[in-house]
Amino acid sequence: MAAPRPRALPIHHHHLLLLLLLIVVFTMSSAHTTAAPAPRAAAAAAESPSPAAMSFLRARCATTLYPALCYDSLLPYASEVQDNPARLARVAADVAAARLRALSARVKDILRHVGGDPAEGAAALRDCASTVSAAASLARQSSAELTKLEPDAGRVVTTSAGDGMSSSRQARWEVSNAKTWLSAAMANEGTCADGLVEAGAAAAAGKEVTAGVAAVKQYTSNALALVNGIPL
Repeated sequence: MAAPRPRALPIHHHHLLLLLLLIVVFTMSSAHTTAAPAPRAAAAAAESPSPAAMSFLRARCATTLYPALCYDSLLPYASEVQDNPARLARVAADVAAARLRALSARVKDILRHVGGDPAEGAAALRDCASTVSAAASLARQSSAELTKLEPDAGRVVTTSAGDGMSSSRQARWEVSNAKTWLSAAMANEGTCADGLVEAGAAAAAGKEVTAGVAAVKQYTSNALALVNGIPL
């Protein structure tokens, strides 16, 4: 009689252990892969403005002549601003300066195409390019002055001997300067627009620049309003 064949239990048991091990490894790998995007999601959330920052921005923009434009243009900076009125005004001045620089570059580009054609209001366009460029510098100067109001900016404190300037007095001086320069920027914008009207620059170039000045003036107006709202 033939001897019975040996049972293959040890081999099956070995295969079962191997299979269980593969399942465990696969499960751990899947869990790790699923959890990987979490840090990126957390970083994205950190970059988004908080409800408090957005509420602050909306409230401050409500004090301007163009609240919707104010909110939309400054919302990307809400996380940086948080609830600091001086920082908000500084960012608004930076935005206005950038818009003015872009407009100045556009006017100069138009001039290269129209040359010295009087019918196109070339002389008025040249004056406009100059005044708008100066307005951009004034807005940037206002921003630089407002930077001194930042929490990490140095402050001159009055000593017992009366040396230096008090913090509150210095802040008032800086805000006054920022107002003056933004007001001057708006005056330059008005000079550009008036010059185009007086020159009768009714051609397409003149109309484009006039519309551009009217648009950028809203940014400067908002920045000035936010400077006026800085508590002292």
